[in-house]
Amino acid sequence: MARKLGRTTDQRMALLRNLASDLIIHERIETTEAKAKELKSVVDKMITLGKRGDLHARRQAASFLYNQEANENENVIQKLFNDVAPRYEDRQGGYTRVLKLGARQGDGAKMAIIELV
Repeated sequence: MARKLGRTTDQRMALLRNLASDLIIHERIETTEAKAKELKSVVDKMITLGKRGDLHARRQAASFLYNQEANENENVIQKLFNDVAPRYEDRQGGYTRVLKLGARQGDGAKMAIIELV
């Protein structure tokens, strides 16, 4: 069963879309452990779409990810299909790594770093 992360469905999907877009752009982000574990499956699916590389896969990824700018001449979809997905051409899954950190100072939440392998 998927984690609800204390949010309604639309809030949870918006959170995961935003985190997935940020992870593809920055390739490494720090978040809570529960969010990182949930994000892992989402990003793996996006990279699998990127490996497929056809127009339908590109439109499916574009319908999920936010259209953020990765740099001055490339957005998140272009980075996914042109830079990130070709790196994993011979890899069958497991595109992300979750590294556990300690507890956050303010509220004691377990923190983690999620990064692309």
